Amino acid sequence: MQKWQCNEFPRDTPKRKVIKTFENLGFRIVRMGEHISMVRENPDGTKTPLTMPNHERIKGSTLRVICRQSGIKREEFLKAYEET
Repeated sequence: MQKWQCNEFPRDTPKRKVIKTFENLGFRIVRMGEHISMVRENPDGTKTPLTMPNHERIKGSTLRVICRQSGIKREEFLKAYEET
């Protein structure tokens, strides 16, 4: 049984699953330190940056902020998350 409903962001998600989800959305890691920096190259030649804390578990509220700042729609993230 899942601990989260499909319309809400997962809570306390393992960092590895979050990274894999963003990789499935086209992002790649460019730097790791206190934060993890990722970037996605878009078809129009622009790049979309993404930064998240390098914690073992990522909070749902943090995921919402990361997605909003990176222009990722809620449904798009949740679909990729379920497929990961």
